[in-house]
Amino acid sequence: MATPMATRALPQARNGGPGPRPRKGSAAGRSRERWEAETLRPFMERSPERAEEFTTTSSVPVKRLYTSEDLSSFDELEDLGFPGEFPFTRGVYPTMYRGRLWTMRQFSGFGTANETNARLKYLLAHGQTGLSIAFDLPTLYGYDTDDPWAGGEFGKCGVGVSSLQDMEALFEGIPVGDVTTSMTINSPASTIWAYYIVNGLKRGVAQERMGGTIQNDILKEYIAQKEFLFPPVPSMRLVVDTFEYAVEHMPRWYPISVSGYHIREAGSTAVQELAFTLADGFAYLDAGIERGLKVDDLAPKLSFFWNAHNDLFEEVAKFRAGRRIFARVMRDRYGAKNPRSWVLKAHAQTAGCSLTAQQAEINVARVTIQALAAVLGGTQSLHSNSLDEALALPSDKAVRIALRTQQIIAHESGAASTVDPLAGSYYLEALTEQMEEEAMAYFDRIEALGGVIAAIEKNFFQREIADAAYRYQKEIDERKRVIVGVNDFTIEEDLSPTLLEMDPEGERKQVERLKRLRKTRDGRRAQEALRRLEKAAEGDANTMPHIIECAKAYVTLQETTDVFRRVFGEYRERSVY
Repeated sequence: MATPMATRALPQARNGGPGPRPRKGSAAGRSRERWEAETLRPFMERSPERAEEFTTTSSVPVKRLYTSEDLSSFDELEDLGFPGEFPFTRGVYPTMYRGRLWTMRQFSGFGTANETNARLKYLLAHGQTGLSIAFDLPTLYGYDTDDPWAGGEFGKCGVGVSSLQDMEALFEGIPVGDVTTSMTINSPASTIWAYYIVNGLKRGVAQERMGGTIQNDILKEYIAQKEFLFPPVPSMRLVVDTFEYAVEHMPRWYPISVSGYHIREAGSTAVQELAFTLADGFAYLDAGIERGLKVDDLAPKLSFFWNAHNDLFEEVAKFRAGRRIFARVMRDRYGAKNPRSWVLKAHAQTAGCSLTAQQAEINVARVTIQALAAVLGGTQSLHSNSLDEALALPSDKAVRIALRTQQIIAHESGAASTVDPLAGSYYLEALTEQMEEEAMAYFDRIEALGGVIAAIEKNFFQREIADAAYRYQKEIDERKRVIVGVNDFTIEEDLSPTLLEMDPEGERKQVERLKRLRKTRDGRRAQEALRRLEKAAEGDANTMPHIIECAKAYVTLQETTDVFRRVFGEYRERSVY
C-alpha cells in the first residue's frame, strides 16, 4: 500500500481561489466602460473580431484587454519584488543576463559513444557552454546492448552506454572538470552517474570539481514518460541515495532535475506542468528530510526542468509563478533559513511536441519563440530543438542553427539587456497570478488523494494529462486551433530532407566490445562488487558507494540493474481508459 511521501501538507490556495479579483466601481473601471461604449462597440460593428473566443495554448480564455483592474490583489513588493530577492518572481540573480548569459546546451546523443563524442566536440567548438546527453532506449530501461530485448534499438534515440568503457569513450578529450554535464536518465540514473564519476576520477578530476545534473526524476516517469522499472517506494529510495551522496561528496552536482518537460510533452496544460512538477519536487524534499537530510542542505541541490511551448506570455508566466511558489513554500512551509534554499533553479527545453514534419523549416520560427519565452521567463539553462527533430535525430547543420538561435537571442534581440523586461504588463502579471492560484488548487487535490505517490497509484495525474491532451487534439481536428502547415497553410511537399546518418555497423561493434569487456575484466572483482550491492539493496544502506565500486569493476549496466530487479521487483501500471 502506498503511503504519502509528503510529511507536511502541500501549500494551500490563497485568497479563496484562482484568478484575479477586479475591483468594482473604480475610476479605471468607469473609464473602461466608457471606452467599450464609445470606441469599442462602434468599431466592432464595422469590423468584428476574428473569433468569438481567444485562448492560450492551454485553452485558458484570454480577455480582449487587461488593465489595472485585473491586478486588484497584486502587491508590487510582495508579489514582484526585486531580482535576486524573495520571492524571486523577477529572477534568481540581481543582474540576470547582464552579468552572465544562460548556459547554452544542446541535447545530444546517438549511435556509439564515439559518434556522440564527435557531436559534443562539434557543439563545444561552435559556442555551446554545457553538455546535455541523451541515451537510447536500452540504456534508459537498464539493458545492455546485447540483450535480446535491446535488439534493433541501439543508438536510435540517444547514445548507447552499457558500461564504464562507453562512458570513457563518450567523454574522451572533453574537460569534464570544466564543463558541466546534464544527463537525461531516470530509473538507472545512479548507475550512469557512477560511470561518470569513475570516469572523472580516473582522469584525475576530483568529485568536488565535477559539475552538472542527472535527471533522476522517477515520479514523472510514472506520471508521463513511462520509463520506470521498479515500484515507486524503492525507486524513491534510490533517488534519496543520490541526494545523500551528492550532499556529502559533490557540492557542484545537482542529483535531480525535477522535470515538467515530459509532463508537458505528454499533453498537459501549462498549469498542470507547473503544479505536478512542483508537487513532485516537494515529495522529493519530504523523502530526503525523512532520511535525515536537512532542508537547507538538500533544497539547494534540487533543479527543475521546464518545457517552453508556443504561447509566449503563458510560458513566461509559468516560469515566474514557479519561482514565486517555490520561494514561498520553502521559506514559509519548510522553514528553510538559507536564501539559496528559496531559489528555484531552472533548465528549459523548447517543445519537441510542437515540431511538425510538414514544412519542417518553419520549426525554426517555433523554436525561436519558445527559446525567447524561456529567456524572458528567466531560465538559467536552455536547449533549443532542431528543425528536423520531427523526422529524425538532428543533423549537424540543424543543431548548429538551433544553437545559433540562442546566440542571436542573447546578442542581437535585446532580451538579455535588462532584467525581467515584461514585468508590470497587466496581461503577464494577471496570467502569473492566475497560474499560481490554479497550481495551489491542484496541490489541494493531490493532498486530498493522499500525496503524490497515492495520486500516481490512483491514476490522477495520468487522467488529468490524458483529458488535456484529448481536448487539445480535438481543437486541432475541429480547426478551432490552427497549426501552421498541418491543418492550415498546407502545401504539397517531399518529406525527404537530409537526415543524420549513423554507423550501420554500430550495434555489431558495440556487442563485440561488450563481449571483450566481460572476458578481459577481473571477473572475481565484478562478482564481489555485485554481491555487496545486492546485500546493500536488501538492507537499508546507501547504494551509491556500492554502485560506484561496480562501475570501477566494469560491471555492466544490466548486471547492476538486474540486482535491483531481483530485490525490488518490477512495476506494472494500471491502465487508464
